[in-house]
Amino acid sequence: MKSKILLVIALVFSSILFAQEKQLTLEEAIELAKEQSPNALISRHQFRSSYWEYKTYRRGLLPELTFDGVIPSLNRAYKSITDPDNGTEYYVGQSYISYEGSLTLNQVVGLTGGNVFLQSGLQQTVNYTDTSSSENYLSTPIKIGFNQPLFRYNKYKWDKKIEPLKYETAKKEYLETVENVSITTINYFFNLLVAQVDYKIAQINVSNYDTLFKVAQGRYNLGRIGEDEVLQMELSLLKAESALEKKAMDLDDAMFRLKSFLRIKDDMNLKLVPPQPAYFEDVNKELALEKALKNSSTPLDQQRRLLEAQATVNQARTDYGLNANLYAVFGLTQTAPMLEDVYNNPKDQQQLTLGLQVPILDWGQRKGKIKMAQSNEDLVKTSVEQEQIDFAQSIYLKVAEFNIQQNQLLIAAKSDTIAQKSFEVSKNRYLIGKIGVTELNISQNETDMARVGYIRSLQSYWITYFNLRKSTLYDFQRKFDLDVKFEDIYGD
Repeated sequence: MKSKILLVIALVFSSILFAQEKQLTLEEAIELAKEQSPNALISRHQFRSSYWEYKTYRRGLLPELTFDGVIPSLNRAYKSITDPDNGTEYYVGQSYISYEGSLTLNQVVGLTGGNVFLQSGLQQTVNYTDTSSSENYLSTPIKIGFNQPLFRYNKYKWDKKIEPLKYETAKKEYLETVENVSITTINYFFNLLVAQVDYKIAQINVSNYDTLFKVAQGRYNLGRIGEDEVLQMELSLLKAESALEKKAMDLDDAMFRLKSFLRIKDDMNLKLVPPQPAYFEDVNKELALEKALKNSSTPLDQQRRLLEAQATVNQARTDYGLNANLYAVFGLTQTAPMLEDVYNNPKDQQQLTLGLQVPILDWGQRKGKIKMAQSNEDLVKTSVEQEQIDFAQSIYLKVAEFNIQQNQLLIAAKSDTIAQKSFEVSKNRYLIGKIGVTELNISQNETDMARVGYIRSLQSYWITYFNLRKSTLYDFQRKFDLDVKFEDIYGD
């Protein structure tokens, strides 16, 4: 009686669970995850950050126009003045207001690390006394200047090599993150698929053992079997009922996790469609390595690290050596008490400055800085060389794992078919009394394990395939390099 009640409860739960459901394929789940899963949204924001970092670098190389102004500057104070005739020093009160404004166009010269500028400005000073006031103007119609550090570290030169590499690496890393999203989706998808299969198996087991228990009771009443066999069959039925309740909870948990990851907010349950293997050709390991070296972010990242190490050595050599700076300005200027006269007949002005800083005694600091930078460069080179060897080996291993997994999947599928047929035979043999409960239970367990084993093998197949796609950014099934429309992600 209890088993009937539990079976009815299970059937009711099943009808509720699958009353309002929609089918979902693995491909649909992956596309949905790429579009709206938390992982996909985070990866887009991370890529946008890299994009704007690169765009900021590019814009930093363009001319920059700025306005500087002082509007106004008020000053009222006493100032010490020395009489040139007798050397007497006395104090004179000053009261004035000054205004100043200038426009500056500045351009970085990446090749040399210096900058050129074009400037135009105007100043006005209004002096006040107790009885009157006077104005004076100073104009700089045009001033052209050049500021060039000599023998110094040229940041712009190295950034020109490193920043594009960083941006290209960010693109590749985004594509790899998309494949990671697919792998995560596959895990959630198959966890739910296994839970659904387990739940159906548990339902069938309860139904089977309920029937077999009734058969055992009938045989016992006829004196054909002992009480111990009836008790064993009843125990098997109780275990099946307990497993059904546990599988129902597992199913509910797996359903929630997949829907949460895919950000599905409706109350409909998902009925998953078991995917079929879509690629049954062995992957060529040389092709995989070629695509990985071309498409993966790893070689680009290694190249960037080598350049950064070289830049650090160059900076250590230049920052602690001879330091010189060349500053040259040519322009026009004029002063007048009236604004309309301040631009008439301007006079030229020039300035040329060469500053030097020569280290004489630094107690070996420069040498130490250079040695540290060189040691770090050697360390990076050694690490990159080993990583390149390991990278090629990892690609070969992933290819071998995928090629083996295809054969493992075929074996698992065949084992599932054989196990189901074997259980049917065992069940029929039990019904005619040829085998006992123990042999039937063993056959049932093997059937359940074979069914779940096939699903897990299918899961491993798809994960190894997408791991290979992630490492090579190449679709071996459709034979093209993976890419996306980055213009849709920039968020300009």
